[in-house]
Amino acid sequence: MTLLALAVSTVLIVIAAVHLLWAIGYWWPIRDEVTLARSVVGQRGITKMPGAVSCSVVVVALLFAAAWPWFPAGPLKATGLFIIALVFQIRAVIAYAPFWKRATPEMPFRRLDETYYGPLCIGLGMAFMVLAGRAMV
Repeated sequence: MTLLALAVSTVLIVIAAVHLLWAIGYWWPIRDEVTLARSVVGQRGITKMPGAVSCSVVVVALLFAAAWPWFPAGPLKATGLFIIALVFQIRAVIAYAPFWKRATPEMPFRRLDETYYGPLCIGLGMAFMVLAGRAMV
C-alpha cells in the first residue's frame, strides 16, 4: 500500500504544481492563455484562465488529498480517503455526463476530458478507494 500511496501522492503533487504555475500567471504547457483555457477549462467562449484564487484553492485541495494517505491510521484517515475517492469518482462520471458536455464544449478540452482527465480521475478514485479499504482494516 505504501507504493500505491506514494504513486497517488506524486501524481497529485505534480498536478498541484501545475495549478500553482497557473495561479501565479505562468501558462504551461501551452503559452497562449486562450488555448490553455480552452484546453483545461473548456467552458463555452472561455478566453482567460481562472484567477489566482481559484487555482490556489485547487492547489490546496490537491495537496490535502496527496497528504491524506500519510495520516496516522484510524477512522479519520479511512473516512477522508473514502471521501477523496468519492470526489474523484464523481468528477470522473461528470466527464461523460451530457450536462457537462454542454457546459464545456470547447475543444480541445472536450476531447482531453474524455480521453485523459476523466480516466485519470477514475484511476485516482479507485486508488483512494483501495487505500480507504486498507485503512479500515
